[in-house]
Amino acid sequence: MPPKSSLNYQQLQPIVLQRELLEYQRTLLTNVGILVGLTLIGTLGYRLIEGWSWFDSLYMTIITLATIGYGETNPLHIEGRIFTLTLIVMGVVSISYIAAQFTAAIANGHIYNIFQARRQRRFMDSLNNHYIVCGYGRTGRQVTAEFAAEGSISFVVIDSDPAAIEQAEMAGYRALQGDAALDNTLFLVGIERAVCIVAALPSDAENLYTVLSAKTLNPRIRAIARASTEEAMQKLRRGGADEVISPYITGGKRMAAVALRPQVMDFVDGIIAGSNRSFYIEEYRIDEPSYIGVTLKQASLRSQTGALVLAIRRADGDVIAGPDGNTEILQGDVLISMGTPEQLRSLNQLLSPISNKQSALRLPRIK
Repeated sequence: MPPKSSLNYQQLQPIVLQRELLEYQRTLLTNVGILVGLTLIGTLGYRLIEGWSWFDSLYMTIITLATIGYGETNPLHIEGRIFTLTLIVMGVVSISYIAAQFTAAIANGHIYNIFQARRQRRFMDSLNNHYIVCGYGRTGRQVTAEFAAEGSISFVVIDSDPAAIEQAEMAGYRALQGDAALDNTLFLVGIERAVCIVAALPSDAENLYTVLSAKTLNPRIRAIARASTEEAMQKLRRGGADEVISPYITGGKRMAAVALRPQVMDFVDGIIAGSNRSFYIEEYRIDEPSYIGVTLKQASLRSQTGALVLAIRRADGDVIAGPDGNTEILQGDVLISMGTPEQLRSLNQLLSPISNKQSALRLPRIK
């Protein structure tokens, strides 16, 4: 996707662009008012001076202002000719002024910016159950790459750096330049309709403010934040973050796991990330009444779909790993299942998938 103009909606501060839009709307209304005013003055003038009909007066006014030169509609008296000369001068000056303003707006890219703003605004308004990625640094780029690999996820990037926004656009992502910690910026990307926000900004303080703002505007949103230290992790959790990830701590644990159990980690990586996977792990909330209160054996999910239930997370947070056939399915349970895309598609037809309106978890991705 080619990069957009350097003066587009994303690379202007939202408040500044809004003021620019209002200013040009006022200018446009003023120009229209000038033309309408001249037309009324001319029509009324010919009506009073020459005593013509309203239609003849309007017709003479239009061809005079347009400098078409069809000739006089009716013979003019000396007073009418003086009025016509005055009307011609007023019309030429006004139209030249309006044309100069319009040309300058095109040359400076203002009109393009306004149309870009409106298109972007319509897109932002259409977002629903989407993800917001705050920060397009090393962590943010990896997060968006994984989202893009899923294929079915709607997400938008926020960053205050114009260069980062340009990189996100070149990658084909929707992006907005602004401060993610500000309510106005979050409103522009539909925070009230978003399902999850990822705070991947370089500063722990910025991530904390972003999480606080997001949770205030949308208490139901799932907030995932990046932290540099253990102290920052604790503060972010107290600030409302549902999950806090430290790249250093997580990276250290992963390196140790790869060193000790390389085959296990290769298998895990192959089912939780990337675009060329044979197996997927997905989550399902049990909302279908026919499966509530029955055991896994009675539900026959494995025999009907081939998908394997790896774990069950109860509504109270307890996790049952490796449930057997006698494990009962309860209302509000989340089944963590593994299988091929075809197997998960079959399972999706049997179970009610997780709804973003009821939970912060993502809808299952099925090819």
